[in-house]
Amino acid sequence: MGVKKTKLKNWLAKEGRSQAWLARNSNVSRHALSEICTGKRDPNMSTVKQIMSAIKKVQKDAKVEDFFDV
Repeated sequence: MGVKKTKLKNWLAKEGRSQAWLARNSNVSRHALSEICTGKRDPNMSTVKQIMSAIKKVQKDAKVEDFFDV
């Protein structure tokens, strides 16, 4: 069955960015991002805002629904 690929994980792979990059730029722990990217954890709104802030630095038109099931 393998590891679930979330929209966020797919975006990171497509962009050639690591979870470590996202952790540094969002102030969300690497462990939390790992669990979010594998679908083991759903982020709260505060975490979503932090992640989206980092993503919008490189993709200005990014929308929450492109990365998370809302």
